[in-house]
Amino acid sequence: MAQQLVEKKAGLLRRMSSSKKPLKEKVVLMYDEIFAVSITFKEYNINSLFHHCVQALGEEHQIKVVNAFSVSREKMYLQVTDNISQNTILEYVMINSIFEAILQILSDVSSRGQHGYDAVVLLALLVNYRKYESMNPYIVKLSIVDDEPTLDVSMLSQYKDKEEENQGGFFSTLTSMVESMFIADVDEKLSVTNEAILLALYEAVHLNRNFITVLAQSHPEIDIPVVPTTPTPTTPTTPLGTTPPSLDMMNNPELPLDPNLQTSNLLITFLKYASIVMQDTKDEHRLNSARLCLIILTCIAEDQYADAFLHDDNMNFRVNLHRMMSSCLHRKKAVDKNIPSRPLVCAVLDLMVEFIITHMMKGFPMDLYLRSVKIIHKLLCYQKICRIRLHNTWRELWSALINLLKFLLSNETTLLAKHNIFHLALLVVNLFNMFITYGDTFLPTSNSYDELYYEIVRMHQVSTAWVFSTNTGQWKEAASKVTHALVNVRAIINHFNPKIESYAAVNHISQLSEEQVLEVVRSNYDTLTLKLQDGLDQFERYSEQPKEAAFFKELVRSISLNVRKNVSLNTLSQDVLLKEFSTIS
Repeated sequence: MAQQLVEKKAGLLRRMSSSKKPLKEKVVLMYDEIFAVSITFKEYNINSLFHHCVQALGEEHQIKVVNAFSVSREKMYLQVTDNISQNTILEYVMINSIFEAILQILSDVSSRGQHGYDAVVLLALLVNYRKYESMNPYIVKLSIVDDEPTLDVSMLSQYKDKEEENQGGFFSTLTSMVESMFIADVDEKLSVTNEAILLALYEAVHLNRNFITVLAQSHPEIDIPVVPTTPTPTTPTTPLGTTPPSLDMMNNPELPLDPNLQTSNLLITFLKYASIVMQDTKDEHRLNSARLCLIILTCIAEDQYADAFLHDDNMNFRVNLHRMMSSCLHRKKAVDKNIPSRPLVCAVLDLMVEFIITHMMKGFPMDLYLRSVKIIHKLLCYQKICRIRLHNTWRELWSALINLLKFLLSNETTLLAKHNIFHLALLVVNLFNMFITYGDTFLPTSNSYDELYYEIVRMHQVSTAWVFSTNTGQWKEAASKVTHALVNVRAIINHFNPKIESYAAVNHISQLSEEQVLEVVRSNYDTLTLKLQDGLDQFERYSEQPKEAAFFKELVRSISLNVRKNVSLNTLSQDVLLKEFSTIS
């Protein structure tokens, strides 16, 4: 009897079956009632609830504020999607802009140190919300930011006094964060990626021409120490692009200036970072990061101010790019410490050459090769138009391009199964045509022009093979364009080869030295006939829509997914929030 009474009393609280749910708290039942309706009314109720939470954030009663934060967090979970353009909560922040609030966070030292990384990533995501479908106010606002005070001072906050730090604006903050992020990766010499920060940098470079000037702002080069952070449990996706820098690094403590230090800037740091990321493109995330690095460089190569800075002979820098160690490349050291001080465009060209010679592999990254060759072309066009005679290691570039053509030929059958290699071959051949046709306007010396012809004569087997390459089927038209583009290359080879052979026969020399070949070249320019080719100094300007739209859509989806997986929600818990509101009695 007593046992029955106990069971009866317990029944008021819960039924004895283990399959039944326990009694719920009153507030939970209220939420269940809100959401236990049809889809249409559920969306209305959720939006209404969120609206009231936003209103409560302005209340003086701090407990209401804390509860509003907590409910808003649950609202976030209900609305979250892999595709940010389907996230309905973003419709609210499109109408009620938080752009200025983000800038305010980034301009304050304290809030920047705590929330700066998340603020920059948030801004990058907001810019990409339905960016091709309608007017995105964040795109407009970012494109017209004119952060003039930051354009006259050093970009790293450790070189400013406290007053200047407090007045830091959006450009200086983004730059400092990007440099801190990249420097950390460069110092550790790890091929890690951070797609979110790269995306933010891309949007700033692509949308706002004022930001181009920030790339050129110089400061003493210094190795920022990497402060070890306390490890926290993370998912395996953490290294793939959403791990923020440590707070110590983002705050950039002041360090003394050394007048003997080399100067650096954001572009140099970016080039170093790109030289690491572009070494390994087998992983999908690293491939995306390498592609994004090349897209950023494409935007820079098209900008006249950036080109002027890159080619300024009065602004020389030593850029220590990271180079791939490989026995087939006959390299003993990964880094050359005897780097000359040169205009920055030389480092960009070196980076492109480095990529070209290190990625001729089975999994040929065609897209990256196309972008690299196009960047070289844009830079040559600027040099031709402005008649800039750049003292660059041109022979390394020519050698890399010739080896690329040889690789395409020797692997033609395999590569054609996946790629239109004739498109890339045409771009490479037209680079040589640029040098042949306009080289006298931008090559530094007449000897450079002689060396160009020497390299072209050496590639006679390549030019001959292309003529007899695929001339039927689906690639007939593409192959014929390459054959037509080779007309001057073949003319040079057909003109100088007999004269070189004759020189060797007359002088009874079985194999001529380089200097002897150059002597023959110098003596026989007058009788060489070439055809004028039009449009060599023209290029298609970069346009994100429509060609790049699919790439950025998937990139943003990947970033938002990783952010959601790696974000620490513990900081949003009620107990933490209550501690922050210490005034609550």
